[in-house]
Amino acid sequence: MLTKKLTFVFIYLVSTLFLSASEMESVLEVGRENSSQSAVSQEKIDSTEKQTDKIVNEYKVVAKQVEGLKLYNEQKRIQIQAQLDLMDKLDEQLVQVVVMQRQIPPLAQRMLEGLEQFVALDTPFYIDERMERLDIVRSSLSNPKITASEQVRQILEAYNIEAEYGRKISSYEDTIVIDGKEMVVNVLVVGRIGMFYQTKDEQQSGVWNNETNDWEEVSGYRTAIRDGIRMAKKLAPTDMLLLPVSKGGASVSYTHLTLPTSDLV
Repeated sequence: MLTKKLTFVFIYLVSTLFLSASEMESVLEVGRENSSQSAVSQEKIDSTEKQTDKIVNEYKVVAKQVEGLKLYNEQKRIQIQAQLDLMDKLDEQLVQVVVMQRQIPPLAQRMLEGLEQFVALDTPFYIDERMERLDIVRSSLSNPKITASEQVRQILEAYNIEAEYGRKISSYEDTIVIDGKEMVVNVLVVGRIGMFYQTKDEQQSGVWNNETNDWEEVSGYRTAIRDGIRMAKKLAPTDMLLLPVSKGGASVSYTHLTLPTSDLV
């Protein structure tokens, strides 16, 4: 009886050991398959990681490019806005220019008329030269080929020349009428203070009377007028001049006036 029990136990143990080895082989086979699959999975993971890193790097590059484009676009926006603002200002200035161009012709005409009146009422020195200048300006204003800016320039130049006459001493030769006779004389112009004449032989001298609009002969000033003419012609150094100046009125009355001609040359 004991022998039968031992035999049964032995057979059971051998059977158990045999099944365990078979199952172990199966387990090992499954392990090897899992290891192989793990290796494949790891390769996929590594490949995916590399691709992910590449995508991330490309994204960073693209992000920098986008940031640069945003900055560029902002700068361009500012520039375009500045250009638009400038265009608006130019449009406003253009409107002002058009308005000014419309106002220039009547303004220039009024300026010319004022200058003509001034010359007509002024002492008649260099009268031919001054009237010729006014004729040129008048012709310019009626010429459509001459721009408004050039017309204004000519008028302002004429005004400046007239103003300059009052700040200098000058002399020129002219033919005047004295006592009904034409005489060639030297004319001395001292600013707008006075205009004088002296004959070529220096024997007769006179002064222009703005009240009578005529020449008046004066005595006692031959040397002063002669010296003034020489100074104006740069033939003598500038010095003080004692000249007669009309007090006004129809009856001629003169007073002595000492002129610092250095301020007028």
